[in-house]
Amino acid sequence: MRRLNFVWLVFVAPALFGQGGRGAAPTPRAAAPIDVTGYWVSMIVDEWRFRVSPQKGDLPYLPLNPEARKIAQAWDPSKDEAAGNACKAYGAVGVMQRPGRVHIVWDNDTTLKMDLDAGAQTRVFRFGAQDAAAGEATWQGTSIAQWDVPGGGRGRGAPVAPPRNGSLRVVTTNMKPGYLRKNGAPYSEKAVQTEYFNRIEGAQGEIYLTVTSMVEDPVYLTQPFVRTYTFKQQPDAQGWEPTPCLAR
Repeated sequence: MRRLNFVWLVFVAPALFGQGGRGAAPTPRAAAPIDVTGYWVSMIVDEWRFRVSPQKGDLPYLPLNPEARKIAQAWDPSKDEAAGNACKAYGAVGVMQRPGRVHIVWDNDTTLKMDLDAGAQTRVFRFGAQDAAAGEATWQGTSIAQWDVPGGGRGRGAPVAPPRNGSLRVVTTNMKPGYLRKNGAPYSEKAVQTEYFNRIEGAQGEIYLTVTSMVEDPVYLTQPFVRTYTFKQQPDAQGWEPTPCLAR
């Protein structure tokens, strides 16, 4: 009997502990190094004229090539409205610039959902391997997410006890052509947007979400278009007011 027990310990126990001793890898939700959920309101402390009331032909600080500048100079919002393209400035690239509020929740253990009241848009961030080119292009495109943690690199999961700091990295492709700014500065269907979401605490304990966005586009841009947008955490849905896309 002792010999049988010994055999069980040598051969069977390792198999059991190998399967369940360490436990399954945590889901992206469980492994989150920061909490990005909740209600957030945009804080526009600079570039007001570009983000809120951009004028036709006002194109400084944009790395547009000659073809893109030609398109922007010919911008006609009435044509966008007639063609059903009022949301061209509310795609994944432009919607983060619009004044308003965002609401982020976990849709499931591997998917974050972001609703935006500007344009009544919804972005979906999926963790794990996905076919980024699958399906028809949309305003919000296909967004693949992963956690970036100090010393932990990137990946779908994280150590069982992840450090409580890091960033959410989101790469978006498969987008319909849209506008970098609301005044017709274009990006193409080949554009790729990479974003880093960081949670920051202010001096008075207030919480901010900063989103650094880099847009690369071989069709219309001569170099990446990089901007950082700041959102302040709100305690609830007060002020939440979904509005339709406005071409003007």
